Amino acid sequence: MAKAEVHDRPPIGLKLVHLDLKGAPPRIVYLAQLFPLFSRLGANALLLEYEDMFPYEGSLEILRAKHAYSPSEIRELLDLAQSNGLEVIPLVQTFGHMEFVLKHKQFSHLREVKWSPNALNPHRPESLQLIHTMTEQVLGLHPGARWLHIGADEVYFLGEGEESQRWLSSSDRLLDSLFVSHVVKVAEQLRSFHPAVKPVMWDDMLRSMSADFLSESGIGQLVEPMVWDYLPNLDVEKTVLLIDKYQKGGLTKLWIASSFKGSTEVNQCLTCIRNHLDNHTQWLQVVKALTRGAVQLQGIALTGWQRYDHFSVLCELLPVAIPSLAACLQTLQHGSFTEEAEQTLKQSLGISAVEVDTFIREDFGSFPGCEVARLVTQVSGYLKVTGDELLEGNRFVVGWFSPYHRKHKFTHPIMVQHFEPEAKGLLLRWECVLDELRAALSQIYYPDTVEEWLQENVSPTLDRLQGLVQDLNKTLQGQED
Repeated sequence: MAKAEVHDRPPIGLKLVHLDLKGAPPRIVYLAQLFPLFSRLGANALLLEYEDMFPYEGSLEILRAKHAYSPSEIRELLDLAQSNGLEVIPLVQTFGHMEFVLKHKQFSHLREVKWSPNALNPHRPESLQLIHTMTEQVLGLHPGARWLHIGADEVYFLGEGEESQRWLSSSDRLLDSLFVSHVVKVAEQLRSFHPAVKPVMWDDMLRSMSADFLSESGIGQLVEPMVWDYLPNLDVEKTVLLIDKYQKGGLTKLWIASSFKGSTEVNQCLTCIRNHLDNHTQWLQVVKALTRGAVQLQGIALTGWQRYDHFSVLCELLPVAIPSLAACLQTLQHGSFTEEAEQTLKQSLGISAVEVDTFIREDFGSFPGCEVARLVTQVSGYLKVTGDELLEGNRFVVGWFSPYHRKHKFTHPIMVQHFEPEAKGLLLRWECVLDELRAALSQIYYPDTVEEWLQENVSPTLDRLQGLVQDLNKTLQGQED
């Protein structure tokens, strides 16, 4: 049931939809269908985390994914965004989460610690030059950008490299100083070449720092932190105190970041809207509690993570989470998930009912990608469950067609009648859905994404089911002979 209208809504600023392109990057033709919907639902900006989908050139060409966007596709994307009233903020990682760069042999010497490709060594001049080359190429294709997100979150094992150890042992320097010194260098380098472009960064590495330390570092004159929290039970009071500390430390312009998908489980397939609605409701409470005029809230990024990091599996595909995104954007638009917000969502997505408290929904509407959402739900919410129940929970399968029975090709023909029709019927259903799903995914995604998702989410159960039916056919044929 939608909540009553809330009229006292503090200004939030830009509402950015985050597209995490390091996993399952959509084809441009799909984004062309989505951008008008984003705009209609209340978004007015995009946060584009390209990672290896950007068409890096020269010495950086090795960073490109197989199906990386071309420069002309980037320009097409920007034109589509502009025509739909969506400002674009590109994101380039510059410290942590540099796996897509540091995994390559020619850049591995720039790792903070030799065995991990996560963090960049902040001491080497070549590291700063690498960042400069990356940001120059990205901004070269984003000539009108007002902000550049420089990442800088989750810098694992910072301070554990040999050069960092020497730096820290000199004059009892602090780890916080090491982090801030690198960010300051990155920001100053960016501002020197692009005075009109303002750096934005994730805030998590700043959270343990005191207001006095932040003030003395001068970082507030150079960057705008983006405070992120994706939990449905976000601690409002704690977050307000954190933002107050940033304000006292000179970070008076800041952003916040919520989540509409990709923050529940690393291998999540379906999105429960309630988790993300609650996260946005909590963020609205934070904004309402902030002292007016103390900080300038630049905007909110609705993050939609596609991988937890460069090497992890895919989480929810974008089409599956479109209803969640719509509900979250409308919640921001109206101050809560009101009757009007719910009605706008239903009209925009072509659905008759909004199911916020379940992973499984029955009405998939007519929004771009709805067929993928329907088929993914069918696989994850029905076929996987019934397949596992048959293979592991059916007493006739486990009792009369165990691995031992299958290896030695014998069973009791009478008992087979209790599961053979179900097994063959389920296999036929799986194979039909697989053909439909492969075709639907191929309309939106590149072949490597299609194969990855199917291998991770369809093949494990389908292969076992096919093996069961094949062994059953062989066994029954052998016993007849």
